[in-house]
Amino acid sequence: MHPVLFHIGAILIPAYGAVSALGVLLALFLAERTARIAGIESRKIWNLCVISLFAALVASRLLLVALNFAALRLHPGWMLGLAMIHHPLLGAFAAMAAAGCALLYFRVKKLPLWATADVLAAPLALGLAFEQFGTLLAGSGYGTESRGTALHWAVTYDSPLAAHWSGTPLGVPLHPVQAYSALAFLVLSILLVLWLPNRCQPGEVTGLFLMGAGVAVFFTEFWRDPEGRGVLLGGALDGPQAFAVLLVLAGGVAMIERKPRQMKDGTPHE
Repeated sequence: MHPVLFHIGAILIPAYGAVSALGVLLALFLAERTARIAGIESRKIWNLCVISLFAALVASRLLLVALNFAALRLHPGWMLGLAMIHHPLLGAFAAMAAAGCALLYFRVKKLPLWATADVLAAPLALGLAFEQFGTLLAGSGYGTESRGTALHWAVTYDSPLAAHWSGTPLGVPLHPVQAYSALAFLVLSILLVLWLPNRCQPGEVTGLFLMGAGVAVFFTEFWRDPEGRGVLLGGALDGPQAFAVLLVLAGGVAMIERKPRQMKDGTPHE
C-alpha cells in the first residue's frame, strides 16, 4: 500500500489525509442533497458542517502538536501536511470538538435537532467509508493475520513508513478489515439516503445510522488486530465493541416513537 501519495518539497501528502479529505468534500455535497430532501435550508447545513470540520481539524492538530512537539520542532513543515495516520485518541478529541461546535450552532440558529441529525447521518457514513479506505492505504487500524487457507484478497504491507507510523507488520498477509468497514459504511450511507424521504418521524434515520454503525464496528473488530484496543469482560469484548453496543442502544432510543410537541398556535413541532 502507499502511506504517502507524493511530496511537495518538505511537505508530504499522506494517503490517509488525502482520501479522508476527499471523503469530507463528498460528504458536504451529499449533506446539501439530504438537506433538500428533509426540507431544511441547505445553507445552514453547509455552515454547520464547515464549522464542525474546522473545529475538528484545529482540535486534532493541536493535540497532535502537543503529543509530538519534539519531532515537529525538528520538522516544522510536517505541521502543514494532512493527517498521516488514523489514531483513536485524535479521532475522539476531534469528534468532541466538532460535536460541541455543532450543538452551539444548533442553539444559535434554532435548527430542529432530530431532523438535522437525520440530514447528517448519510453524509457522516459516507465520510467514515472514505476514512476507512484511507486507513487501508496507510496501514493503520490493520487486520489480523490471514492464516490457514489462502485469502485471495489479503493485503501485505511493505512500506517502512507504515510500520513506523502505525506499527503495521510488514511482509505478512492481513485481513483488509479497513476495506470491510469501508464497504459497510458505504452501504449504510446509500440505505440512509434511500430511507430519508420515507421516514415516519424525525430521528428515525439517525437511529438507523447509530445502529448500523454499531453493527459494522462490532463485527469488523473480529478481524481487527487487538493491540491497544482494550479488553472487557474477560476478553469477550474490546473497547470499540463495547462502544458499538452503546451505539446500537442509542440508535434504539432515537427510533422510539415520539409524540410531536405542540406550538402555542397548535401546530406540531419536533
